[in-house]
Amino acid sequence: MIYNDRIVIDHAILGEKPIIRGTRISVEFILELLGNNWSHEKIIENYPQLENEDVLAALNYALHLLKTEHIYPVPQKSTA
Repeated sequence: MIYNDRIVIDHAILGEKPIIRGTRISVEFILELLGNNWSHEKIIENYPQLENEDVLAALNYALHLLKTEHIYPVPQKSTA
C-alpha cells in the first residue's frame, strides 16, 4: 500500500506531525490506539472520518520510517 496520498504534513496542524489528509488525526494517535488494543473497526467507528485505508497507511508510514532508520552506535566508556 502506498501511504503518500493519505499521509501529509501540514505546517499549520499539530506542529508538523504526519496526519491523515483532511483531518487533524495524527499517525502517532492511530498507532497509539492500535497499541492500546483498538481494532481497525473500533477506530473507524469512533472516528468515522477515517477509512480502513487510512489506518493501513498509518501503519505503512511507521513501517517505512523504521525500515529506513539509521542507527549510530555510541562508543561505550570503559569502567577501568
